[in-house]
Amino acid sequence: MTRQSSNPSTFTEIFLGRQPILDVHENLYAFELLFRSSQVNGAQIADEVAATATVITNTFDELGADAVLGRYPGFINLSAGMIYSDVIEMLPKDRVVLELLETVEIDDRLIERLRELRGMGYRLALDDYIGDEALYTKVLELVEVVKVDVMGVAPDQLAAVTQRLKKWPVKLLAEKVDAKDQVERCLALGYELFQGYYFAKPSIISGRSLSPTQTALMRLMGLLMSDAETTEIETVFKQNPDLSVKLLRIVNTVGVSANRHVASIVEAISLLGRSQLQRWLQLLMFSISASKDSRFPSPLLVLAATRGKLLELLVGARAGSTRAQGDDAFLAGILSLLDALLGMPLPEILQNLSVSAAILLGVLERSGELGQLLTLAEFVEKTDIAAIEAQLAKLPHLNAASVNEAYAGAIKWANSIADKSN
Repeated sequence: MTRQSSNPSTFTEIFLGRQPILDVHENLYAFELLFRSSQVNGAQIADEVAATATVITNTFDELGADAVLGRYPGFINLSAGMIYSDVIEMLPKDRVVLELLETVEIDDRLIERLRELRGMGYRLALDDYIGDEALYTKVLELVEVVKVDVMGVAPDQLAAVTQRLKKWPVKLLAEKVDAKDQVERCLALGYELFQGYYFAKPSIISGRSLSPTQTALMRLMGLLMSDAETTEIETVFKQNPDLSVKLLRIVNTVGVSANRHVASIVEAISLLGRSQLQRWLQLLMFSISASKDSRFPSPLLVLAATRGKLLELLVGARAGSTRAQGDDAFLAGILSLLDALLGMPLPEILQNLSVSAAILLGVLERSGELGQLLTLAEFVEKTDIAAIEAQLAKLPHLNAASVNEAYAGAIKWANSIADKSN
């Protein structure tokens, strides 16, 4: 999203990011919404505050909290300028957690403002904590969540820092968690929440085999990509009653079956259409991943759905793009995360699927248009501003506004898909 500043000679670009926060079972608990700009120096700091405030309110006003967050709360960073802004009080207190950045000066004025916000019903969190209880004592008495920077605390000090925090009735969140062993250690120390993309990193296990359902899904995807006969596709469904039931349930929803009951696999395939069937199978692969609580969607499902839809929308922003190219872009986004889901090398996964050379090069080598867009999507997910801007220079048909519009649309669509998967 963009905002023209009061000075016509300057233009501030704000990028919207969204990072998942997970509970001890690796279920989605919340999202952190990130608003970042490359223009934050000197005289532009004041304008940065105003621009970020505008983006936050526009995000909720134009898209709606449900579209941005689904059913989850949103953590929102508050800089020194933002914490005292009246704009914050326009945010829905039942949907957000206000997150105090470590750069904010701790003084009596701040404590008074935090008490005021808490009195209004806002939940508070402390970001990037690495110790120093003496400085943060009054803050720790007011916040609900403390986000401990596990990369910023020396490994031999993490246990001691964590133990001292237990004097306060706060939830402990381990942030910047990038490896499974970090999660396991923090779990042992009593952490309840985790933030980081460790769940999206592949853990390759030699000789690992797919479950029967995963095997069937891979076979169905391969048949659809090779334009197999409907009878072949029908046979695989009939061999897997659980998938047949899921297909018929999807087709018998309002808007797909035109309010008539469909009991035939062949009719269901015809009504849904091959393109939509393929997309449904791709997402189903993620929705059946090992979530310990079926009430919650897999974080990988949400990430894959968002990434796939983002790529599709970014391709659609190019003049002359086709529906087929959009479908390929969506597929590339989904396939790029299959190694994390299945615990197998991507080349091994893709050799069993009839994907185009463009998709193979994009996913495996990050080359061609799909590779460029996939790289951009990964930078957007991390809200890496310098990398986003460098990547946009290679994609002249895109800019900050078009990327943010596409990302917002992808988030909204992925939220709806995640809700339907449960």
